[in-house]
Amino acid sequence: MSFDPDLSDPYLARAAALREIFARDAAARDREGGRPTEQIRLLKDSGLLKLLIPREHGGHGAPWSTALRIVREFAKVDGSLGHLFGYHFGSVHGAHLLGSPEQAADLYRRSAAGNWFWGNARNSFSKTLFGRRDGAWITVNGFKPFTSGSHVADHLMIAWLDEETRDWVFAPVPADRPGVIVENDWDAIGQRQTGSGRVTFADLRVHAGEVLDTGFDRGRPYRSLGVLQQQSTLLNVFVGSAQGALLAARDYTTTASRPWIHSGVEKHTDDPWVKRTYGDLVIRTQAATALADRALEAIDAAFARGRDLTEAERGEAAVAVAAANAHAGAVALEVTSTVFEVMGARASAAAYGFDRFWRNVRTHTLHNPAEYKIRNVGTWFLTGAYPEPGTFQ
Repeated sequence: MSFDPDLSDPYLARAAALREIFARDAAARDREGGRPTEQIRLLKDSGLLKLLIPREHGGHGAPWSTALRIVREFAKVDGSLGHLFGYHFGSVHGAHLLGSPEQAADLYRRSAAGNWFWGNARNSFSKTLFGRRDGAWITVNGFKPFTSGSHVADHLMIAWLDEETRDWVFAPVPADRPGVIVENDWDAIGQRQTGSGRVTFADLRVHAGEVLDTGFDRGRPYRSLGVLQQQSTLLNVFVGSAQGALLAARDYTTTASRPWIHSGVEKHTDDPWVKRTYGDLVIRTQAATALADRALEAIDAAFARGRDLTEAERGEAAVAVAAANAHAGAVALEVTSTVFEVMGARASAAAYGFDRFWRNVRTHTLHNPAEYKIRNVGTWFLTGAYPEPGTFQ
């Protein structure tokens, strides 16, 4: 199994070309953090931000698997850009999964016409943002943490709790609307350019007509597919990071690593220990890739069913994504750490930035504990019960 993308797909070919550009300064940008402004501009120029928007609304109408494979490609060199690209589509499709068909069509058209990049401010764990209805307007105050992409977004998909009913309310708003304050205060050890810090909302005014109609098709299984898309983004960041770390380590090992003094070989790549270690890591990464590819098929099939998706079909997709996610995270943590053992001490120099692969994966896995996904897979295997639709499953 090769880690190369299918370049016969024009969108993957475009993404591979961008990946090479992103690779040039990925380590430096990781050290600096902040905003990947130029990289977002390149994404806009590429047309890939419209990838999943239906053709009738100005997009390319590609399947989810294509976007998620692109997440994987970007993560080979830059986990932050892979993360941002995948989360962009979660917000683009927010109206489709949470609103009415008319709202979805309108948002698709406007996003495609404006070539918008979307950020996220709808963390469902955080009950720190509230809205008060006053006639045709809602005034929103509070904050949201983990607002990935907010620092470079044209539009945000936001969620707040109604002060009276305590129901969740969702709406898309321009990122530069008065009352939206992007703090850009993300300071984690990894994913340093994702802008996943806090957005504060100070008397933000949202018109009732902007609010998504969550009553449409309420309870249908397809309404809960957003979380599977999010989890699929994360698992493909894991897979791409493992692949990228292996490829970068191989390049370093074959050109710069020196044999250990007691190895008895003249070339580091002739050391049986080095060969076996790489072989083990490659096999594990191939297995993670195969599970991820199976999950891509499940996601495509679920989204293709649309309103006709059954609970069982949704459950099968959830199990496939959970299994792939848990395995990919564990493999990526192992690969991104172990490669240092076969590269050697000099590979730990900050200038190379090889540590970014591990830091990115470690940061994501902490927000996305594998334990509960593994339990869900075990429960399904023992009882046939599917994971209950909800946050992270």
